[in-house]
Amino acid sequence: MFLRLRVNLMESAVNAIERVAARRTPERAEHLETGLLGERAAFFWLMRRGYVVVARAWHSSRAPGDLDIIAWKGNTLCFVEVKTRTTRDVAPAHLAVDYRKRRVLRRLARHYIRQLPPGEIEMRFDILSIYFDRDKPPDFEHFPGAFGWVEAER
Repeated sequence: MFLRLRVNLMESAVNAIERVAARRTPERAEHLETGLLGERAAFFWLMRRGYVVVARAWHSSRAPGDLDIIAWKGNTLCFVEVKTRTTRDVAPAHLAVDYRKRRVLRRLARHYIRQLPPGEIEMRFDILSIYFDRDKPPDFEHFPGAFGWVEAER
């Protein structure tokens, strides 16, 4: 209960700061703004569910791309790819994590793991789809362990 209240308060403060900052920064493309909004919502959604977020928008100088969120859930290190949409009309958001995107995420995760102390760590790749529909609270669909380290045979 206390954690949820604390996270709600923190989310309100961050949203207020973002609104003020938005007035002072140049306009971004709408799809980029939607993506940033989704990643921020995902951060708080995961925290409310007991995840300990250790990195957001993590990138390596050795590989292109970024890992949206890296978080611990218990003893499991989770690499969370966030996909945000304003509608469900075209296709489910999680389908945007195709073969090429999964390869990029695996490569980045290997780079991240190299900086950790040696030892056995349980890891997984999650996808978190977020839908921002007009006049409704965001809808979240979480796919824990959405894909693994090896691509399945086709």
